[in-house]
Amino acid sequence: MTLQQLEYIVALDEQRHFARAAEVCKITQSTLSLMIRKLEEELDITIFDRKMHPIKPTLAGESLIRQARIVLFHSKQLLKLTQNERQKSSGEIRLGITSTIAPYIMPKFFKYINNFTDIKLIAKEMYNCDIVGKLKSAEIDMAIMSNPEKNSELLEIPLYNEKLFAYVSPNDPLSKNGSIDLEKSPNKKLWPLKQSICFKNQIDGLSTYSNIERNIYETGNISTLLQIVDENDGFTVLPELHIPLLCDETKKNLRPIAEPVPTRTVSLFVRADYMRENLINIVIDGIKSIIPENMINDRLKKYRIKL
Repeated sequence: MTLQQLEYIVALDEQRHFARAAEVCKITQSTLSLMIRKLEEELDITIFDRKMHPIKPTLAGESLIRQARIVLFHSKQLLKLTQNERQKSSGEIRLGITSTIAPYIMPKFFKYINNFTDIKLIAKEMYNCDIVGKLKSAEIDMAIMSNPEKNSELLEIPLYNEKLFAYVSPNDPLSKNGSIDLEKSPNKKLWPLKQSICFKNQIDGLSTYSNIERNIYETGNISTLLQIVDENDGFTVLPELHIPLLCDETKKNLRPIAEPVPTRTVSLFVRADYMRENLINIVIDGIKSIIPENMINDRLKKYRIKL
C-alpha cells in the first residue's frame, strides 16, 4: 500500500468515473485501474463496485476511503512541517571545525552570524576523527573540515580549494631552493601536523615524508609548528589561507611546492538526514563572504544547496 494508491482511490471516489479520476491524477486510465486492482488484491477486499453506474465504493471501500483521507491529510501536514523546518532561519547551530581551518574562518564568521539575531552559534575546534563521530551521534549539527574518509552517513558540500605551501627554516640548506620538491626533499626534514588533522589526504604519500629522525612533536597549532621549524631546521606544510596571518619577515621563509602543486578541499559536512536547508545556506553564504572568490567551489557560486 502506498500514499499514491490512497490518492487514487480518493480521486475515484470523488469523480465516480475512471477516465475523469485518471485525468485528475495525471495518469492513464489503465494505470489507475491497475493500481487500484493491486490495492484490492493486497487488502483482499473490493473497494469499488464496478457494476454500478456511476461507479461507487462498497461498504468496505467507504470505510477504507475515509481512513485514506485521514492518512493523506496527515502526510500533507508532515510535508508542510518538513518544508517549514527546511526554511527556518532560527535556532542553534552546533559547529565542529578543525584547528587548521578555524583561524581563517571563525573570527569573521562570528561577526557574520551576529547579523542573524535568531541564530545561536556554538563552535568548537576538534580533530577530524572526533568530528565524524559527533556528527553521526548528532552531538553537533555541521562541521567544516578537509577530506575525511568517505562516509555514507554524511553529506559533503565542498566549500573551497586552497594550495599548500612549504615553510622552511631559514637555517636549513633547503631555504636556498626556489621551491620544495617533496619527492626529492629528505624525509627527515618534514615536521608534520598531528596525523588526525594533517594534510596527508591532500598530498599523495605524504606519510612517507613524515619520519623525523629522532624527535616528534604532535600539534594542531600551525604557529607552534613554525617556531619549531625555525629552531630545529627542516620544513613543514601549511595552507594558503594561513599566509596572511604571517608577518613580513616570516613570509620570507615560504616556498612554493614543486609541481604537482598539492591542494586541499575544505568542505561543510552534515548528516545525510539533516533537513535545515536554510541554515546550511546561511553558513555557506558566510563562508563565501570570507574566503577569496577564486577559491570558492564553482557550484556554490551559482547554486544554493537543496536537500
